[in-house]
Amino acid sequence: MSNPLPPIARRLAQQRWVMRTAPVVIPVERAVRRWTDGRMGVLDVVGLPSIEVTVPGRKTGIPRTTSLLYVPRGENFLVLGSNWGSPKHPVWSANLRAADTATVRHKGAQFTVGVTELTGVDRKPAWDLAVEFWPGYEMEYELSGGRQFRMFELRRV
Repeated sequence: MSNPLPPIARRLAQQRWVMRTAPVVIPVERAVRRWTDGRMGVLDVVGLPSIEVTVPGRKTGIPRTTSLLYVPRGENFLVLGSNWGSPKHPVWSANLRAADTATVRHKGAQFTVGVTELTGVDRKPAWDLAVEFWPGYEMEYELSGGRQFRMFELRRV
């Protein structure tokens, strides 16, 4: 039997009130990751793909870990800095922008990935794929005031 939760989550993610209250999920996400030794997070529980990305802080060099929804792109991971529709870019995206590589934890496995920020002609097909996979990105874009989300493709090294 397939998980009925992903379609429900996708519909909920298109509701403004959900994005406004969604940041309360962050402490729950951290707790679930701790309890499962990083094997799963809240998104995994509802049947959506998530990864933990660890990248050094661009100013401090201290490793910072963030759980993110990802869009599958072949063997690679597409991540977007939507920041729940905030007008500001998420800090993790500035750190990732400054890095050539990062560490990803996915379903308990940990590995190094190369980081490519998608710009120019590479952005549009990636954006279309992301919105098809997670329609809430369009609403988050509107909530952000039209901020262009940073988009990254992460590929195993």
